[in-house]
Amino acid sequence: MGTNSEVDVSVSRGQRRAYRALAVAVSVCAALLVWVIAWAGGGGLEVTSPAAGTLRIGAALVVASALPLALAAWGALALAERFTPRPRRVWTAVAVAVLLLSLPPLLFLEATDATKLTLALMHVVTGVVLIAMLRRSARPTR
Repeated sequence: MGTNSEVDVSVSRGQRRAYRALAVAVSVCAALLVWVIAWAGGGGLEVTSPAAGTLRIGAALVVASALPLALAAWGALALAERFTPRPRRVWTAVAVAVLLLSLPPLLFLEATDATKLTLALMHVVTGVVLIAMLRRSARPTR
């Protein structure tokens, strides 16, 4: 009996697709939940840019940012499954790297520390949900 907790359960393509759609929805809702908590706590999230001026981060922007990235994660997993012999391992490594690389640029935003922390938390929560759920749905090997 091995210690490998990854079990390749035989599921239909439709079941896999439904689970991945659920992963996308849960990740977007997780980011939105972080935003709601910050907003309820009085944290008006604003980022200032010389090019765009002051940007208020509202619920619509959170969804509009998280959704395409979550769908891209799904697409990347599909590509890994199609073109690599170990898609679960490859996709997980890439996903973790992308999550880690998304955090340092937040340090250079013109925003309050609370806003930076909230944005970082949104990144982490969204990424962790996607990594955990999509990884689980990945076929371990060809």
